[in-house]
Amino acid sequence: MKVFKFGGASVKDAVALQNLAHIVSAQGGEKELLLVVSAMGKTTNALEQVYGLAAAGQDFHDALHQSRQYHLSIVHELFPNREHPVYERLEHLFAQLQQVLQSAKGQSASDYDKGYDQVVSFGELISSVIVHYFLQEQGIASTWVDSRKYIQTDNTWREARVDWPWTERVIKRDLPGILAQQIIVTQGFLGGTNNGLTTTLGREGSDFSGAIFAYCLDAAGLYIWKDVAGLLNADPKRFANTVRYRELDYQETVEMAYYGASVIHPKTIKPLANKSIPLYVKSFLDPTAEGTKICDCRFEKLAPAFIVKDDQCLVSFSAKDFTFISEKNLGTIFNALSELRLKINLMQNSAISFSICTDYNDERLQKLLDTLKDQFTIHYNTGLQLFTVKNYDNDSIQEITKGKEVLLEQRTRTTFQVVCR
Repeated sequence: MKVFKFGGASVKDAVALQNLAHIVSAQGGEKELLLVVSAMGKTTNALEQVYGLAAAGQDFHDALHQSRQYHLSIVHELFPNREHPVYERLEHLFAQLQQVLQSAKGQSASDYDKGYDQVVSFGELISSVIVHYFLQEQGIASTWVDSRKYIQTDNTWREARVDWPWTERVIKRDLPGILAQQIIVTQGFLGGTNNGLTTTLGREGSDFSGAIFAYCLDAAGLYIWKDVAGLLNADPKRFANTVRYRELDYQETVEMAYYGASVIHPKTIKPLANKSIPLYVKSFLDPTAEGTKICDCRFEKLAPAFIVKDDQCLVSFSAKDFTFISEKNLGTIFNALSELRLKINLMQNSAISFSICTDYNDERLQKLLDTLKDQFTIHYNTGLQLFTVKNYDNDSIQEITKGKEVLLEQRTRTTFQVVCR
């Protein structure tokens, strides 16, 4: 049993879907395969904008129409027969989406994240329906499954936590029987609460969805199809002479994902490692190429991995009475960061100050300043970059720091991090 995950770039247009069908036919087979699909192209970004308009009480209909036309143009190319049931399903989904957006106009600010999940989830629902019908059109028998009925979560909107025992129980109960006969098409990124509301697992969370299904079905492997040759040691758009890793172990991959490597969602590895399920990162542009295998393996030396996070904010806290930064001070700061869901990408402590590097979010930063301004003197810089080098050497450090103003630097035995302007 295999799980294939296809991201937005691999389902962005009619040609991409034809390529997907070819991969499924050539490498997936006619059964014992579950497909997890993302929203098409940049649909999630588009729906975020549509929702932003609706939540602000502004007219969202033109933006929604553009998204509808984008999907219809793909469907028109794939299904010349306008009587095909895919058209009715698509119209129904967009009618539902419009109702949800209409109700968002009167919601309170505290319900913004909850409403976000209800709206943005339509990208995956629409994509998976089109993929399902197209596979059938190509003679590949498939069943469409609503992942919200199988991945149960709490109501931590936009980053929901999975109820693993319940999720594993219902997946094992219902899906193996279907998979014994044909393939399943379902959605990435989505979960559901026990009272029928939609949740999302965090941006780029479709990888995590694939890992959840692979874990619960005891899959032989999870295959993530990307537009790169495998897991590279750096973003080829930023660095020349990148290197593809043939194999990586689970721990190395978890650390790279944690520091911001964009190929794998950070939560993907743990469920796979718990059952020793290998993860294969493959190219949908060259499906027969080797790619990268992530498994339980060991290496003496790996090529340095370069990871860059843009739009960073460096915040420094000092006690107003010039006393040392104590455990009590740190507890106050950490509690505020947790309440505001500000993730620390790097932190450093000195005698009288404590500094953190975090993704810049103006609203949450201002709330942090308001919360702690009476207890601490706070300084911050925005518009920064955080560079992380795993398995660094002197050459790699010189490469990323050359010509930059370094505001904060930190290194361990295997990892070098620097905040630069």
